[in-house]
Amino acid sequence: MAFATASGYGNLPNGNFSPVIYSKQVQLAFRKASIVEAITNSDYFGEIANMGDSVKIIKEPEITVKSYARGTTITPQDLDDEDFSLTVDKANYFAFKVDDIEEAHSHVNFQSVASDRAAYRLADQFDQDVLGYMSGFTQSAIHGKANTANTTVNGTKAVSTAGSDELLSSMKLDASDFNGGSAGNSIVVKPRTGADSLNTTTANATPMQVIARMSRKLDQQNVDTNGRWLVLDPVFAELLKDEDSRLLNADFGGSGLQNGLIFNNIHGFKVYMSNNLPEVGDGPTSTTSTGSTHYGVLVAGHSTAAATAEQINKTETYRDPDSFADIVRGMHLYGRKILRPEALVNAIYTSGL
Repeated sequence: MAFATASGYGNLPNGNFSPVIYSKQVQLAFRKASIVEAITNSDYFGEIANMGDSVKIIKEPEITVKSYARGTTITPQDLDDEDFSLTVDKANYFAFKVDDIEEAHSHVNFQSVASDRAAYRLADQFDQDVLGYMSGFTQSAIHGKANTANTTVNGTKAVSTAGSDELLSSMKLDASDFNGGSAGNSIVVKPRTGADSLNTTTANATPMQVIARMSRKLDQQNVDTNGRWLVLDPVFAELLKDEDSRLLNADFGGSGLQNGLIFNNIHGFKVYMSNNLPEVGDGPTSTTSTGSTHYGVLVAGHSTAAATAEQINKTETYRDPDSFADIVRGMHLYGRKILRPEALVNAIYTSGL
C-alpha cells in the first residue's frame, strides 16, 4: 500500500522507490570527460580552507643583457619581484533530500547515487567555466557552455598588454589568418580529401592547417614543446578525422576516448575532445551565418599557461528539522588564473561541410 503524500511534496514524485516491480539497477547518464585538471597547473597552492583565500605568484624577473668592453664599470640590475594573485573566489553547491520512508522502502541507495551525480555536476561546471575563461569567454548561465566574450579581468593581468579577457590579441585566430578571410569572422574549416586541394572559395583552411597555425603561434612565443595541449569539440574532431592524413591513421585504431584524450601527438599537441568548450550563437554547424555570430572555439596552450585551485570544501549530511529526512549538501570552491597568456592560443571556426 502506497503512503499518502502531502500536497506540494515533490521528492521522488513517481514512487519509483517502491521495491515491488523495479530493477535493482539504476540507469546512469552518460558523462562528459573532465579535462581541466590535465591541462592546467596546480603546483602553486597547498591547503585551501576558505573562499577568498589567495595564492601569491611571483613572476620570473626579466634580465637585461648588455655588451661589455674591457674596463667597463658594471652596474648591477635591480631585480623586480612583481607578483599577482590566484584567488579562490568561485563557489558552487548542491543540496538534496532523502525521505526516511523512501529510504527504508527503496532497494536503491538514492543517497549514494545522487551524491555521485552531484560530484560529477560540480566537476562539469568547473570544466565549463575554466575552459571558457582560458578561451576568452564566460558563461551566461551555470551548466551552460561559455557563450559571451569575457570582459572582466580576474584580479591583475599577468601581462599588462593583455586585453580585458587576459589574453593577447596576437594569439587569437580568425578568418583573416587564412586565405584572405575577414577579420572578426570565424574560420570556415573543411577537410582536404585525398590529393584534392582545398577549395578556398568555400573554406578558409583545413583542420590540420588550423592546428599547425596554433602550433606556430606558440613557437613564436618560445613556448616549450613539452607540455602542449589542444582542446577541440566533437565537430572539429569529425573534420579532423575526415581529412585523409597518414599522421592520424595510427590513432584511428585506438581504444577511444580516455579522459578526453583522443590523440597523443598532432603537431606536438596532446589532443583532448570536450563538449564544454565555448559556443557562440548556434555553434560551428550553423547554416545561418559563417561570420561573427555563430561559431565554435578551439583552445591550445601549455600546461603552465593557467593555474587552478579547487577543493570540495565540505560535504555533509544532516537531519531535516521539518520532516523525517536526511539532507545532503556540498560546496565546491575554486579559483583560476591565466599566468602566461603568451602560452594560450584560441581560434573561432565554423564547419564547411
